[in-house]
Amino acid sequence: MNELFPIAAGLVLGAVLALIRPGLRLFAGLVGAILLGVLATVVSGEYLIGWEFLLIDVPLVALCAAAGLVAVRAAVRGGVQPRQPRG
Repeated sequence: MNELFPIAAGLVLGAVLALIRPGLRLFAGLVGAILLGVLATVVSGEYLIGWEFLLIDVPLVALCAAAGLVAVRAAVRGGVQPRQPRG
């Protein structure tokens, strides 16, 4: 249950990254993943146990952001195009 926030935050970050021009996506994604990963660790209270939970939350946010970006781009493009029969 504690990992729902980083997953949701990553998906939202990915959707926002789809709106940003390509030259800034990597920088904005890295900064956003770090900030949201730290926020996820603090909100869940995991920092009280140890800050090493950042090593889980930051990559989780980054991976979900990448998945969100890919999903939004696929939805905008119309998804996978069916094959045309030959002949």
